[in-house]
Amino acid sequence: MAAAAAAAAAVTANGGPSANGGLPSIDGPTNPMVTPLLTDLYQFTMAYAYWKAGKHQDRAVFDLFFRKNPFGGEYTIFGGLEECIRFIANFKLREDEISFLRTTLPSTCEDAFFDYLRGIDCSDVEVYAISEGSVVFPKIPLMRVEGPTAVVQLLETPFVNLVNYASLVATNAARHRFVAGRSKNLLEFGLRRAQGPDGGVSASRYSYVGGFDATSNVAAGRIFGIPLRGTHSHAFVSSFMSPDEIIDKTICSCDGSVTCEDFVSRVQSWLNKLQWAESLRGIFGETNQSELAAFTSYALAFPTNFLALVDTYDVMRSGIPNFCAVALALRDLGYKAAGIRLDSGDLAYLSIEARKFFYTIEKEFGVTGFGKMTITASNDLNEETLDALNKQGHEVDAFGIGTYLVTCYAQAALGCVFKLVEINGQPRMKLSEDVSKVSIPCKKRCYRLYGREGYPLVDIMSGENEPPPKVAERILCRHPFNESKRAYVVPQRVEELLKCYWAGGSDKVREVLPPLKEIRDRCRQQMDQMRSDHMRRLNPTPYKVSVSAKLYDFIHFLWLNEAPVGELQ
Repeated sequence: MAAAAAAAAAVTANGGPSANGGLPSIDGPTNPMVTPLLTDLYQFTMAYAYWKAGKHQDRAVFDLFFRKNPFGGEYTIFGGLEECIRFIANFKLREDEISFLRTTLPSTCEDAFFDYLRGIDCSDVEVYAISEGSVVFPKIPLMRVEGPTAVVQLLETPFVNLVNYASLVATNAARHRFVAGRSKNLLEFGLRRAQGPDGGVSASRYSYVGGFDATSNVAAGRIFGIPLRGTHSHAFVSSFMSPDEIIDKTICSCDGSVTCEDFVSRVQSWLNKLQWAESLRGIFGETNQSELAAFTSYALAFPTNFLALVDTYDVMRSGIPNFCAVALALRDLGYKAAGIRLDSGDLAYLSIEARKFFYTIEKEFGVTGFGKMTITASNDLNEETLDALNKQGHEVDAFGIGTYLVTCYAQAALGCVFKLVEINGQPRMKLSEDVSKVSIPCKKRCYRLYGREGYPLVDIMSGENEPPPKVAERILCRHPFNESKRAYVVPQRVEELLKCYWAGGSDKVREVLPPLKEIRDRCRQQMDQMRSDHMRRLNPTPYKVSVSAKLYDFIHFLWLNEAPVGELQ
């Protein structure tokens, strides 16, 4: 799928009806493996048991949420909503899938159940969700899914799968962006280290949502329209032996008015000038000629985008001088080199020394702007490394980050769950000896309350039929389970969080799925409006998540009602 087509498809949530029971037409999931069979076996065994008991059409409400923020932080970025909507818009079991289920489920399953599976879709399902790219917090439903019990049960595993990794990667990317600062370019270089092809493509997409500027992943660039970046590897540099290997030495000037017949000689002439320059004397001697040949050859191939990897042999004694010689030769012909990449060594020191070298050349030869040449750094960078570089001081303009970003090395999973909170209008509650695992019952509305400085103060959940919080009205916000934790809030702005993103075949107004760039922009805006102490890397302040006074009372009433009473003898 071309990037433009993908972007257009993403906006078709309010598109016209399709042949599939009048449901709106939306392209299927990005990964064709996301089908109704991408689920746990017990979802189908439960669906059969619901059907057998005549409960399959009961109206169920499930909340998808998580219990703890990842990476030791106090916020999460919500990702994966669009893929969930794409999935349910195309939810239909094929005949071959039903045949497979016949061979998998116990032989006692009645034929009529498979006829039932043949006819189901998501035309009677409703999905309410927080906007993708939003900053979100534990316990607050990211999605509320309503519909026939058996159908919604079949959505649990794929929904959790599609949200879990997407939100984890987007959060990891946002944390890297927060540490790096806005002025630096962040490049995702993780495809080769990702967990399989889908892990690689998903990581590129959600790293972009979280604030990265570009990816090396060509497939992700094509599918999602993410900017692509890349240069060459050490293999390209070491594949050359000497400049004599370069056969075609000609290059036209940038405006096409002049043809340089021997670019190799022009590069060598500039290298000689650098070696004899008074201000550079003693900094380097004889540079590696095979490296010079590789740089020259790459510049001949890409004169408008020449960026060189300079650490194959020795950064300051060979890589930087060789790069500068080629860059200056290109400048003679009207081209501007893109910069260098450092992939090993002391990145802070080498970037500072490289910057000094560039400014020395600018001054020595009167080459305006040469000192501001872009310096990119890579080599197993992570959030901690970026923080350390900032504290040391450095001259890096862009960071290429791979392994620690896409594998979410610091935490394997977000831990999303999908819990039943209501059935046929009756609130349901999961109890546990571990209070953090007790679910919050009933169909809820969720709001974000903002203070006078514009920052969010608290997220609050209330029963569906409770009146919404009002601006300038004093509201009692209570911790769901700890009776001593409570506070009055007088909001200056109230934002309702859950919006309808899928209404099946009904005529309810639905939110349009935005293009990927808008999701990315939303993430940035949300990060900007949070208080910095909630976002900081070390010892962040927990953000408050609360319930209304009425919901608090109901939770504890239901808890006492549902919990078995022990008897001592």
